[in-house]
Amino acid sequence: MQNSQAKQVLARNGKSFYWASLFLGPELADRAARLYQFCRFVDDLADGDLPHRLDSLEDIRAGLSNPQHPAVKTVPELGAFVALAAETNIPLNAAGELLDGMLRDQHPTALETEAELLRYCHAVAGTVGLMMCRVLNCQHPRADAFAIDLGVAMQLTNIARDVLEDAKMDRRYLPSSWFDVSISPEHIARAANETHIPVAAAINQLLELAETYYASALVGIHLLPWRSRFSIIVALRVYGQIGRQLQRGGLHWWRGRTVVNKITKARLSVISLIDLCSGIGIQLGLKKIPQHRADLHKHLKGLAGVN
Repeated sequence: MQNSQAKQVLARNGKSFYWASLFLGPELADRAARLYQFCRFVDDLADGDLPHRLDSLEDIRAGLSNPQHPAVKTVPELGAFVALAAETNIPLNAAGELLDGMLRDQHPTALETEAELLRYCHAVAGTVGLMMCRVLNCQHPRADAFAIDLGVAMQLTNIARDVLEDAKMDRRYLPSSWFDVSISPEHIARAANETHIPVAAAINQLLELAETYYASALVGIHLLPWRSRFSIIVALRVYGQIGRQLQRGGLHWWRGRTVVNKITKARLSVISLIDLCSGIGIQLGLKKIPQHRADLHKHLKGLAGVN
């Protein structure tokens, strides 16, 4: 039975993903919305101001490790996700790492290195790519690495878009190794003039890194079942557009979030058709999908889905 509440959550909070889900068909769109509903629930919990949110996140984490944990029955969103995981063979260790990332966000954050950045992106988004692979009935073992890359790319875009908002929550995901001077989350939150240029340069570096992972993901999309391929290409193009608009707008991060309007989404959907058609040779066996670039995962060893 389709979950109308999950679709409403997706339509309200994940407009880019909702647009892409329109091309999935009813069954797969419903599954994707149910996955998004769980991810949105834990993300909102992690970013909210509830006094017991740390305990709640720890209970959900425990429920993912032990299906008999009371939280599976007392937290509806967790119970619904566990049911989806059983239905679609979602690896619960990936969901567990997602919660680990949310738990890390309960403490002040000031990342030091690019490796830390990428491991964080894997935790909160690369894992979602892995889970989405199962939701979309992807059976190809090589697809996981590319799915992780799409999640990482999208999270890098998220960080670029939300630098100011994150800083106000005492979080700086831009690695300190990218700066010539010390810039704390507090400095960014104040958006003082002296922070504009160095933070903008770091955001540009972040977006260039994201493009590397988007390019890898675009190659791997052709490993997905044909029915879901176009939708994921649309999601990739629309989400990547956020970063491109940031760059074209001069990287004025202190002015707030960048959004992609409906006209642009429609244009990118047409472009996505070209991407889809480029895979016809692969579908017919006339071309081969390149091997995944191992260097993209050199900092992710030991994490879910990474060999």
